[in-house]
Amino acid sequence: MAASRWLLLALALAAAALAAVAVGTMSIPISRLLPAIAGTGDPIAVTVIRTLRVPRVALAALVGAGLGMSGAALQGTMRNPLAEPYLLGVSGGAAVGAVVATVLGFGVVLLPLAAFAGAVAAVLAAFAVARVAGTRGDPRVLLMAGVVVGAFANAAIMVALANAEPNVVRNALWWMMGSVSDATWPQIAVLLAYVAVAGAALFVVAPRVDVLALGEDAAAGLGLEVDRAIRGVFMVASLLAAATVAAAGLVGFVGLVVPHLARGMGVRRTRPLLVASALIGATLVVVADLLGRVLTPPAELPLGAVTALIGVPFFLVKLRRLV
Repeated sequence: MAASRWLLLALALAAAALAAVAVGTMSIPISRLLPAIAGTGDPIAVTVIRTLRVPRVALAALVGAGLGMSGAALQGTMRNPLAEPYLLGVSGGAAVGAVVATVLGFGVVLLPLAAFAGAVAAVLAAFAVARVAGTRGDPRVLLMAGVVVGAFANAAIMVALANAEPNVVRNALWWMMGSVSDATWPQIAVLLAYVAVAGAALFVVAPRVDVLALGEDAAAGLGLEVDRAIRGVFMVASLLAAATVAAAGLVGFVGLVVPHLARGMGVRRTRPLLVASALIGATLVVVADLLGRVLTPPAELPLGAVTALIGVPFFLVKLRRLV
């Protein structure tokens, strides 16, 4: 991809972040924005910007980057344009793990690991369902398996919350719809660590994804241990998706849409695709969160609802091309 397009992606993310910090119930002019970020000027503006909006934008960007990279890795490994954490049941399984961990009192550092355990269980269950149906490679069968696993995950969450206090249930349901409204710097630091480590791991195994894109037989002929490579990519992509679920709840369809947008800009190989998907995903989630804040003031739309409004039509178009 040309250097000008990389610059465009970086500028788009910067513009989205700037707009998300400046616009809201209390809009702040650009002339007062940079001093407020630096901690000077109007005390009210400083509090709104540094305590509420900047952490929120940072968390949204990390969530989008993680989901974008996870979706790119899953689509490349499976050679399936509809693969993404939400549709494959990975996010639902991660949500179960996160809810159970919350009930048991796990800390913020261990919460993504509990979500990862749930995500891995969901991946294994989806493949088991697809295998029982007679095939593992058909995108439509695997998608239906993911829907089944996701429905089971939702039922498990409802059971876990059946005897909870009403305010706990309300908070859990809002979290399940996706939200970065309660972003804190410790939470951001934990997610940054998971995204950095898992993203670096995906960058290392990216050449294997390029080989897998040639087909399993061709990849095996080139000396690649196909099953081991697929499991490795799935585990890392699941950890990445699980960390975003633990931080912001269920934010669907980002991992589906973003890799297609990156490929539309001319990116083909996996390593640059991961970088482009991280930038586009971060921009998309920051913009989606901004729309959720400003479309129906003073109320907020759940982040997952906004991304679904964008992703569902995109999914239907792609699904029609497969049928």
